[in-house]
Order: sequence, then C-alpha cells, then structure tokens
Amino acid sequence: MSKGIYVATIEPNSGKSVVVLGLMRMLLGKTAKVGYFRPIIEDIKVGEMDNHINTVVSYFEIDINYKKTYAFTRSQVLDLYNQGKSGKVIDEIIKKYKNLEERFDFILVEGTDFSHENSSLELDINLLISKNLGLPAIIVSQGDGKLLSDVVDNVQLAHDTFKEEVDVLSIMTNKINPDEVSTLKSLLKARINSGTDITVIPKINSLASPTVKEIVKTLKGNILFGHDMLNNQVDNFNVATMQLRNYLNQLKDDCLVITAGDRADIILGSLQANRSKNYPKISGIILTGGLMPEVSILKLIEGLSSIVPIISVKGGTFSVANEIGKIKSRIYAENIEKIETSIATFEKHVDTDKLANDLITFRSDIFTPRMFQYNLLQRALKDKKHIVLPEGDDERVLKAAARLIDAHVVELTLIGEKEKIKERIENYDISLDINDVNIVNPIESPHFKDYVNTFYELRKHKGVNLDMAKDAMTDVSYFGTMMIYKGHADGMVSGAVHTTAHTLRPALQFIKTKPGVNIVSSVFFMCLEDRVSIFGDCAINPNPNAKQLAEIAISSAKTAQDFGVEPKVAMLSYSSGASGKGEDVERVRKATEIAKAQAPNLKIEGPIQYDAAVDMRIGKSKLPDSEVAGQASVLIFPDLNTGNNTYKAVQRETGALAIGPMLQGLNKPVNDLSRGCTADDIYSTVIITAIQAQDF
Repeated sequence: MSKGIYVATIEPNSGKSVVVLGLMRMLLGKTAKVGYFRPIIEDIKVGEMDNHINTVVSYFEIDINYKKTYAFTRSQVLDLYNQGKSGKVIDEIIKKYKNLEERFDFILVEGTDFSHENSSLELDINLLISKNLGLPAIIVSQGDGKLLSDVVDNVQLAHDTFKEEVDVLSIMTNKINPDEVSTLKSLLKARINSGTDITVIPKINSLASPTVKEIVKTLKGNILFGHDMLNNQVDNFNVATMQLRNYLNQLKDDCLVITAGDRADIILGSLQANRSKNYPKISGIILTGGLMPEVSILKLIEGLSSIVPIISVKGGTFSVANEIGKIKSRIYAENIEKIETSIATFEKHVDTDKLANDLITFRSDIFTPRMFQYNLLQRALKDKKHIVLPEGDDERVLKAAARLIDAHVVELTLIGEKEKIKERIENYDISLDINDVNIVNPIESPHFKDYVNTFYELRKHKGVNLDMAKDAMTDVSYFGTMMIYKGHADGMVSGAVHTTAHTLRPALQFIKTKPGVNIVSSVFFMCLEDRVSIFGDCAINPNPNAKQLAEIAISSAKTAQDFGVEPKVAMLSYSSGASGKGEDVERVRKATEIAKAQAPNLKIEGPIQYDAAVDMRIGKSKLPDSEVAGQASVLIFPDLNTGNNTYKAVQRETGALAIGPMLQGLNKPVNDLSRGCTADDIYSTVIITAIQAQDF
C-alpha cells in the first residue's frame, strides 16, 4: 500500500483545492492518522501562514507543527537551483516527508500552484518530487473558457509526461461547463486508455466567486463596517453612478456595490434595499476615491441593526472595478461554506470508493537514488559506528570526512601524521575541525605494541617473526585492519591511493571470511536516474567458475535485500535463455542452476543478456515467462573484465553514481575504493560500511 498521494496541477487556477479538501475528507474516513505536506509554498510575510496549509490543517484539525508541513518557499528553491544545488532541494523534501511518514498512517502531499511564469520548471519540480517520494500522482487541470480539444491535448501531454516517471492514479479536470462534462469525459477516456481513472468536475459558480475579504486584501481597503460578514460571497458587482431610483433596478443577489465615498444616497439606499423583501441581498459596498461619508451618515449607518461590509479604498471607481474583475477566488480557513461546498462537489463527482481502493492496493516499484541515499543515511544514524580511513592525508578523504562529521553519521579515525593532516586541511580550505576526528600515527599509537604482538601470534605459522610484524603494523592498511580486528573500529574504507590488493591482503590474512563463505566478492550500487541496481562482481574475481558465480549471485541478492532493494537476479551472458552455446554461456547456465538449488526462493534468471535483463519490452520478447527479465535489480557479470568495464561505462555515459565496491563475505566490513574515486564516492562508501558494521 502507498503511504501517500501527490496532487499535482499543470496550470494556474486549476481548482486543486477542491481535490485536496475532498481527498482529505475521504482519507480521514478510511485512515486513522492522515498527515499533510506541502513541499514548496509561496513566499509569505514574516508571521503569516501559507493559506493552503492553514486551511487544511485548521479545518480538519490535524495535529501537526506548521514548520513541519513544508520544506521550502518558492524563492528558496529558485535560489538553490540557480546555485546548482537542486539535489539539496530534493534531499530536504525527502527528509521532511520521511519524518511525517513516521508519525502518520498516510500523507496527502500537495504540489505547487503554477502561479508564476516559469511553468515548465514548476512541472519538472513537481514530477521530480513525486518520483523521489515514490508516490502515485493525481493530476489536476481546468477547462474554464477553453475548447474541449485544447483541454484534451493539455491533459494527455501532462499524463504522458508524468507516466514516464511516476504512476498516475487519476486525472481530475475541473471547471468544465456542466453541459460538456459527459462529452469531455468520453474524449479523455478515448485519448488516455492506460487504465488511469478519469474524473470531470463541472464549474461551480459559488467556488469561482471571491469573498469580500479577498477583495479587501487585494485593494488594501479600510473596513468601516461589517467585520463579521467579510466572508460574504461576491457573485457579481456593478458600479453605481446613476440616480438611486435607477440604480436600485441594477441590484442582483450577492452583488457588490461600487460607488464614490460621497454618494450617501447610494450607500443608504443599497443598505435599505438589502433589508427589504422586495430587493436582492447584496454582499457589500465599496467606497472609492478615498472619500468618506459625512459624520452624520456614518452615525446613521452605525445605528443600523444589520450592516453588510462597507469598505473604503483609494482608487477611482472604474479602476477599482477593473481590479475586482481580475480577482481569482481562493479557499481559506475562515470560509467554511466554500470548504464544505468543495468537499461536497468532490464527493458528488469522484468515485471515492474506487479511488480509496486504488490507493490501498497501489504498490510502487520506483526506488530513486535520492530515496536510496536518504535511507542509507537514516540507517547509519540509527546505530552510529566507528570507521577508520587509513589514507588520512588525501584531499578527497578529508573532504568526505568533513561531510561525514557534519552529518554526525559516524565516528571517524584518520591514520596519518597529525601535523601533515592539519596542513592539508588548511591548504585545501576544508571545513573540518581537527578536534572532531581521531587521528592516529601507527608508530605513536599506545596500541602499536599490542597490535604487533597480535599480528605475530596470528601469522607466525606462516613464518612471520616480530620484526616482520612490526614492519606490517607501520603500514596504514594493516594498522587500520588490526583496529577492526581488536574492536577499536567497526569498519575500514581504503583504496583512494592504494591498490585493491593492498587494501584486501590484511583483511584476508586475519579478518578472514564468514563461516560457509568460500569467496570474497564485491558489488557496486549503481544509482541510475530512476532506479538503483546492484552490479557484481566488478572489482575482485577475474574469472569465477560456475560455483563461485552462484555464490556471488546469492551474496549479492542478500546485499540487495539488506539495503532495501528487492533482489531480482540476472546472470548475464552474451545469450538469453536456451539459445546460446559455448563454454562461457554454459558456465553461466550452470551457475544459475546451482544458485537455484541453494536458494530456491530467489528470483533468478540466466543466462540472459543485459538489454533483456533491464528493458521490459526486450525482456518479455525474449523470455516472456520470466519473473526477472526486464526488471532485474541485481546483475551478475560472468567475469571481472566484463563487470568492471560495464560499471565504468554506465557510470561515465549516464552520469550514474556508483557507490562501492562493497565487499561481501568478510567477518568484518572492509571496503575498497577506486583510485579514481571522488569525495562523494568516499562519503557514500563510508556510510555503506557503517551499515554493514551494524550486523556484526
């Protein structure tokens, strides 16, 4: 079941509030605790609340702190995008949403309003947020004053754009001429035949009409009378310039009277007409020109038992009328009548039972890199571990250390000379406080002698003497690995300047492999645009045999499961299914059979080509009955040559983040880096190592 729904509009004044209010009422009838989140709000004045948040939270009495209901203002987002920090926007939104997810059973997420010019950016942002939160979307559009053909074209374009990235649960088109509702619904269903639910909601005039309060705010008016009636609805307005006897015939229900402030006859006549059974009720009176009625007239009005709002504004009569005509009505917290009308409209025109069932049964297969990285960080934070970085004076290592310390995600030890590390931090202008990390020079460590003796005892049967043990412990990789062995650290990450063999040799000598594990292997977490795939083995074993390939596959599937990726294993080869012949493909075929026998519940397919493993169309054409073809999440390469080149090609050509290699099979976590790694790579690998350490 999805834990949330994302409501996105594709244009201004779409009537999104009707959908949000109706959805919230529906959800509260199905779920005990429903939260509300608005990732990006409009810029507001200090001390004010976002109108959407205030309306939903206050009307439905949601127990939630206001500051937790949104992540950014519009200006903050644009500033970050202009600085090239769009990733920070998504990371913070995910963090805020996940915090709410822990408190509520379900969360209604409301997208932005499209109230500014850059609508293409806004569409992209809404799509990106929906995808990275893993939520199905409801797309809201409107057809007020549009040709039906234009409405259909716009809706289809939006649907197709969203459908490429997220699941579209429903399309709701608002503000349609009641006579055209059925026609439009048929046209949309004919054009969009993907199974997406189609709803068409007619235009409700009472929702389109502004209130006196909205008009006062727009005109910056001064309220003279009728403070308690500002929620009066204004269905129309007219300008009173003629004599009262003629103007009275122009009055209509819920109309707003606009007249100069010195027209006492119009003011008093309109008030009297409002009280008369023979004339329509008016919503209020706007006095223009900044003119005020005389004191005697004000006194007379004040003595009346019932007064509609009377507002004084500075503009001229006709300019004020033009401004009022441009006002787009909004729904706000105090206007209970409009809120209830919105909910009733939604319930009348939306199949709420079907929509609720679709939400209950919905399951998303989308798992974006940002979601993956957020989950990694949160897991590491739950049980903070101590990681040692032997290459403590490398610039990339120091930059990664600064980020890790800033995130409070691990305790760190850097191996190296303190003065040299301090000099590097200053030279590279790295924001790392040397007092926040442990710095150890092996030969100066109080544990050095103990480490030497321990290594000697562990390896003397291999001909190691005390002098050799002492030399070994001056090596940063041996010293760091011994820290793990002795329990003085939980894991190690190295390889930024050393070879894989240099990093792994001490681990294999005295950390050793887990019981039942015959081969140490590696995986990369390949963070592609819309998914995270596990690639193995791309760093350790040059030419694994069938038995070793099977073990790599099973270990990699377990790693995927441990890190929140559903394992669907593809045993890669140059042939798919039973068609290929040759020693290499037979080895993969045999490995698949061994893996199936050892892990009968594992979803695994092999041999299979890369394109058939990851592309649904190709996969189903080649292996139509496969549970893995077209949707593989774990890809096992037949040899190191293929795996290493493939991961690097995917990384460079697609811009994917490759986290790893992460080693599998050791008794304690030791992970190797590529010598071409970046500070980001080190940062991510340390977090993965910390998570691995939680299982020991």
